[in-house]
Amino acid sequence: MQKLIRITTIPSSLRTLLKGQHRFMSDHYEVIGIASQNDSLVEVRQNEGIRTYAVEMTRTITPLKDLKAVIKLYRIFKKEQPFIVHTHTPKAGTVGMLAAKLAGVPHRLHTIAGLPLLEAKGNKRKLLNAVEKFTYKCATLILPNSFGLERIILEENFTKPNKLKVIGNGSSNGIDTKHYDVALVSEAQKQNLEQELNISKNDIVFIFIGRIVKDKGINELVSAFDALSKTNTNCKLLLVGSRENHLDPLLPETEQLIEENPQIIATGVQKDIRPYVAVSHVLAFPSYREGFPNVVLQCSCMELPCIVSDINGCNEIIEHEVNGLIIPVKQTEALKEAMQFMIDHPDKRNEMIQHSRSRILERYKQEYVWNEILTLYQSL
Repeated sequence: MQKLIRITTIPSSLRTLLKGQHRFMSDHYEVIGIASQNDSLVEVRQNEGIRTYAVEMTRTITPLKDLKAVIKLYRIFKKEQPFIVHTHTPKAGTVGMLAAKLAGVPHRLHTIAGLPLLEAKGNKRKLLNAVEKFTYKCATLILPNSFGLERIILEENFTKPNKLKVIGNGSSNGIDTKHYDVALVSEAQKQNLEQELNISKNDIVFIFIGRIVKDKGINELVSAFDALSKTNTNCKLLLVGSRENHLDPLLPETEQLIEENPQIIATGVQKDIRPYVAVSHVLAFPSYREGFPNVVLQCSCMELPCIVSDINGCNEIIEHEVNGLIIPVKQTEALKEAMQFMIDHPDKRNEMIQHSRSRILERYKQEYVWNEILTLYQSL
């Protein structure tokens, strides 16, 4: 059986972003997973039934550590002789594609699920652009996970069109539509959570799910909601996700508003987001940049209308005033107006709900995406 090696920088990406896909591919290839070492890597082995290697990779610019990762990966590739090496996430892509090229791996695929460099400036941007081009040069095929990303890659002149391919309608893993179903959250579960979070029956609940960082538009979201909550006492904002203060901190005034506004509830990371989505009315997701945002797929699949920024991925899943609202990036006032619209027009909100889940079932089911990736592998 030919070997397929999948690599992500951190193991939680291997576990969460590609959940189920490793097991599915195991019917056709011997699948090996590689990421940095922690408990999530153990979970990948157990849940997906695949072999794994731990290779330390960082998410920042660390030349010496990166060189060590390249050498370690090179040795693994020489030993395992894979037919395909498929990388995800920026650092795994750079070190993985270089090591695979040096080791003579015939098929080197790299998925682009967002370009952090788009928010960088000056010399840092020049350096990241050079690294991006270098990664693409080492790969035999680049897989942007949205059509918008493909367009940006061509505009930035990172590679030639014939080296790019978008899988299906976009997305790296599709969505488990059986799992993300609002019907699976019981009334009792909802009531308990509403009680715990102090949500009343009359509240309109906005939810954000993701990393609580600047790049996700949290400064604008908190500022917009704080202004909104002064005139609308019957609304709440749930912030569900982890902080990354060392990588991408929020403004001090944002932190203060989260702390002081009783209508803003920061829940931290939740292993199962479904109860939180089930007690909410609208996803507010004003991110600056995405690949193909899973959270918009998940919330749409659970019948939430979504307010999203006009960026690739988001504007491919959401159609304005059909299953959500699309607003300009980094525009606090536009975000506030969109949230006010959702409060003022429950009828329009209900119309959007009718188009939320059906569109996901039509275009982004996991089985469809997995089969599209498998078809690509088998064509190599």
